[in-house]
Amino acid sequence: MSYGTEPVSTRPGTRSSASKGANVKLFLVIWIVFIGLGVGATYMYSQHLKQTMLSELDAKWRIQSNQFKSDYSAQMNSLSKEVKELDGKVQSFNELLTFTKDNASNKTDNSNKLYTQLNEVKKQLSLLQNKMDLLK
Repeated sequence: MSYGTEPVSTRPGTRSSASKGANVKLFLVIWIVFIGLGVGATYMYSQHLKQTMLSELDAKWRIQSNQFKSDYSAQMNSLSKEVKELDGKVQSFNELLTFTKDNASNKTDNSNKLYTQLNEVKKQLSLLQNKMDLLK
């Protein structure tokens, strides 16, 4: 009987240092893969959100652009009608001036009518000029 010389047996619950190192390496590789997948998924999702936002903004811009074009066209049509009306008034004013000039004498005085019409034309021209400036 020999004491203390029993063969050393491995315990059934313990692992060798080589298998522990392999498990740690496997664990780290799996975590690195998971982190890489997370980063890749985050990048792909951010690109998807970016494309969605850009398409929404593009659609909104197109709608606003079309509204602006239609409003601008309506204002231009309105102004062209006003210009035509003013052109008619200016023509009649010119005719009245010509008539007054031809019939001018010391006995008749049409200056009040001319002054009133001239003021009216000036007001309308200034109003038209303000609208034209607003459109620019």
